[in-house]
Amino acid sequence: MTKMKGSFTMPLDRIDKRMLQLLQKDGRLSNAELAAKVNVSPATCHRRTQRLFKDGHIQSVRAVINPEAVGLGAIAMVGVVLDRSTPESFANFEAAILDLPMILDCHLVAGDFDYLLKIRMADMADFNRLHGEVLIALPEVRQARTFFVMKEVKDGAPLSF
Repeated sequence: MTKMKGSFTMPLDRIDKRMLQLLQKDGRLSNAELAAKVNVSPATCHRRTQRLFKDGHIQSVRAVINPEAVGLGAIAMVGVVLDRSTPESFANFEAAILDLPMILDCHLVAGDFDYLLKIRMADMADFNRLHGEVLIALPEVRQARTFFVMKEVKDGAPLSF
């Protein structure tokens, strides 16, 4: 499982996998706590954690914020169809999306849409403003179909491996 430049240079053993599972559940575990949970010394745990970062198995550590607590309780999924399916069209659209912080996820997909976006906003009025000022002005967009999320059943689940 060797790849180039900063990712996946060593295969994961059962201790590495357990460390990753534990860190997904609680990224605030101290090195000593993590070492105790995987039954290795703190020094060994630290070396392994550093290697997991260096090899690209861990991309980052961050806090998960409660969206409603910061006034972003509404979610929309937006399917976007571009005017043309050319590398330039895809590049132009993707470059524009990267500059929009309210778009949490953007995926190039196969099927009825070219892209599927996940957007967080305060409410319907906020989405109406966003749609009128931002979404319809994105480059290369022919059509955007919006689906409002009524209930989050599962979101941001840890990876299973």
